[in-house]
Amino acid sequence: MLIDDFNHTINTWITTLGQYDLTRLCAKPAQKSWSLGQLYMHLIEDTHYYLEQIKICVSTDDNAMEEASAFAKKLFLNNDFPDEAIEGAPANAFIPQPTNMQVLKSSLLNVKAEMNRAAILISKSSFKGKTKHPGLYYFNATEWLQFAEMHFRHHLRQKKRIEVFLKVTGSSK
Repeated sequence: MLIDDFNHTINTWITTLGQYDLTRLCAKPAQKSWSLGQLYMHLIEDTHYYLEQIKICVSTDDNAMEEASAFAKKLFLNNDFPDEAIEGAPANAFIPQPTNMQVLKSSLLNVKAEMNRAAILISKSSFKGKTKHPGLYYFNATEWLQFAEMHFRHHLRQKKRIEVFLKVTGSSK
């Protein structure tokens, strides 16, 4: 089930968060790149948006006949993003650094709980609505859930690159 995949992937992020202190989380490999903390903040922020979209989709039939882009259809078919850096929205340049480890962990646990509640809504909804992704056109509620999991998993690659910078070999506290 998609929610099981989501839980497995987000648990990876939650578990590995404990390997860092706030200073290490905020260290940036390069001036124009994200820190690991900013990466966490990005995932939390974007997933809140996906959750909003799911709630709309399960409550309406609006846009039910609209389609995802060809690229999005390929992502869903492969259940994965391509193994390459993808240019994000310009607003991504302004992702804040985390200010507190506990808030970061609580936010991840909250996202996980909210997504599990959303999965129940999806399973019980008779609506077939879709909402528009800013670049990939229209997704239904199930696709938003799948996209959320793929997004977390896609950023595991970036996480590994940042960890090389941090020279993580176990605990980095």
